[in-house]
Amino acid sequence: MATHNGLFDAVDLRSHENNQAHRTEEIDQERLIVRRGQGFSLTLQCSNPLPSQHRLAMVLHLGKRNEVVVKVLDVHGGSDQWWFSQHTAHQSEVLLTVHSPVHAPIGHYSLAVLLMSPDGQILEQTAPESFYLLFNPWCKGDAVHLPEEELLTEYILNETGILYQGSWDHINSMPWNYGQFEDDVMDICFEILDHSPAALKNSEMDVTNRGDPVYVSRTITAMINSNDDRGVLSGRWDGEYSDGMSPSHWTGSVPILRRWHESGAKRVRYGQCWVFAGVACTVLRCLGIPTRCITNYSSAHDTDGNISIDFLYNDRLESVASDGGRKDMIWNFHVWVESWMTREDLPRGYDGWQVLDPTPQERSDGVFCCGPCPVHAVRDGEVGLKYDAPFIFSEVNADVVRWIVRADGRRQQTSLDHNIVGRNISTKSVFGESREDVTHHYKYPEGSAEERAVYEKAGHRLIMPVVNGQNELQLSIRHASAVHGTDFDVIVEVQNTGHQETLADLTVMSKAVTYNSLHRGECQRRKASVTVPAQKAHKEVLRLRYEHYGACVTEHHLIRVIAMLQAKGHDEPILQEVNIPLTMPKLLVQVKGRASVSKKLTAYISFTNPLPVTLRGGVFTVEGAGLTPATEISAPGDIGSGQQVTVKLTFKPSRAGLRKLLVDFDSDRLMDVKGDATIIVRRW
Repeated sequence: MATHNGLFDAVDLRSHENNQAHRTEEIDQERLIVRRGQGFSLTLQCSNPLPSQHRLAMVLHLGKRNEVVVKVLDVHGGSDQWWFSQHTAHQSEVLLTVHSPVHAPIGHYSLAVLLMSPDGQILEQTAPESFYLLFNPWCKGDAVHLPEEELLTEYILNETGILYQGSWDHINSMPWNYGQFEDDVMDICFEILDHSPAALKNSEMDVTNRGDPVYVSRTITAMINSNDDRGVLSGRWDGEYSDGMSPSHWTGSVPILRRWHESGAKRVRYGQCWVFAGVACTVLRCLGIPTRCITNYSSAHDTDGNISIDFLYNDRLESVASDGGRKDMIWNFHVWVESWMTREDLPRGYDGWQVLDPTPQERSDGVFCCGPCPVHAVRDGEVGLKYDAPFIFSEVNADVVRWIVRADGRRQQTSLDHNIVGRNISTKSVFGESREDVTHHYKYPEGSAEERAVYEKAGHRLIMPVVNGQNELQLSIRHASAVHGTDFDVIVEVQNTGHQETLADLTVMSKAVTYNSLHRGECQRRKASVTVPAQKAHKEVLRLRYEHYGACVTEHHLIRVIAMLQAKGHDEPILQEVNIPLTMPKLLVQVKGRASVSKKLTAYISFTNPLPVTLRGGVFTVEGAGLTPATEISAPGDIGSGQQVTVKLTFKPSRAGLRKLLVDFDSDRLMDVKGDATIIVRRW
């Protein structure tokens, strides 16, 4: 390459003002980070005026190894082309405005400015300058364009959120620190893409496809779990977390992403559905795709695809597997994400929110991932549309059928429920910290004509209702408020609606279960022969004591009570079950003083042990986007029953704005105790 006496002195990327215009200043103010479809400016500083008849040119390289060369036009191009314009500010400076296509691949680019001779030879070029390109939901032509500013503020810019847990009738909210603008997070997001199987197999094709949010979001969904690749999180549901972290320990995505990065892309142990979803939401928001977390209560995991959840019990009320060895399940709750995008790969009408589920449940095209699937397709029963519509449809629509499997292998259907699955589908409201119910986005009202038409379209298997002959007994289960660490009553009522006294055998069993229905130990069992007078009710009171459930209850703090009633002279039993969530204590988090950037602030965290036993090995973990990285504080010794302890943390906020400090407490006998404080941080 010929030289031209060093005409170019430097290139100023004007990162501060460009990043502010592109709403990326929270990510970084030193590096240039821009959004596609929106122009950005840079200044070319020269030692002398540009020679007449000479012209400037620009070339871009995309990818970790500069796999893709991008030519930039020096004349006005369309929305599908890279082009730049130039304006001479004074003799030694040229202002260059660069325009990117609305469908340009996101990623790490390098840029060089060239001086071209009249006959097209390169006389000089600047050293490569780096910048990052993200999706642009503010740009009308972008496939992720979202037209409402309030939605963009929440689904792109908000670094904290709420994940909903518990059960459909006992909804709990858990703050989560997404932290998509924290240091290094954007780099880690691109590192995740670079470690995908597609990128490792053919990096040039992979980076070229990164202009498509369908491709990128599906890749991220697969890479958040580590089942098939060098993904971020390993899932575990058996309660054995000694070689990692309990999923309930995490309060945010950033420590997980940093641990994966710092270990050289080794999986982080462990996550469950809300952790997978929280991390996916962080990555997708960071890359510029509007995303929110969704909780589906009473979520079905249909292993055989028949849109029916079959629960099989033996005579002892123990769960048994089907002939294929796998069990259908109802998860108390299941968390996935929705991302906003157009679907040019589908017929018209399926743009908008798309379901993406990074929790490894079933394979999709041979890989543990799920989606993107249009929410409209789920609601309308269009199970032939990609991706994974049948599985997601079943998660919110399946029937629940309970069976008793007799010793001779004979099955007896005991109950059929059409409206247990897919309840109170929830997300955080855009307008504050309240819950928004989005069930109507996923399904039509129960019993409506639209619902029946959807079931027929989806090929729903019609199951005949249970007919219990002349059995006029009814079985129900009620319980008092259940606080973890206390004793509480469960009332099993047998109602006789007939005109004759009835004899029956009643079996009641309580057991500790996980939120996704895995058995973790029997707490208590009672058998009784009951006589129920005509038009009367018989009540059995089962007192559940901490000494019964304390040793086997899981970190999900959930007790399941199952009751079976067998009337004398009737072959068909009656079966009922209820999940009882144990109410957990809260941490008290108080922040003293005026919060300003780079000035010391102190938080006081208090905890009172609600259990009738001593807690040992207590640890508080504190984090907050723009406040402090994840920090552990050991409790001051053992914590006796009813004892209160207080610890303090001093930190310096790094960024202004509305911030949230999140705290988790774990010990040997009590885990997943949460608390938070909202802080307004001023610039000075």
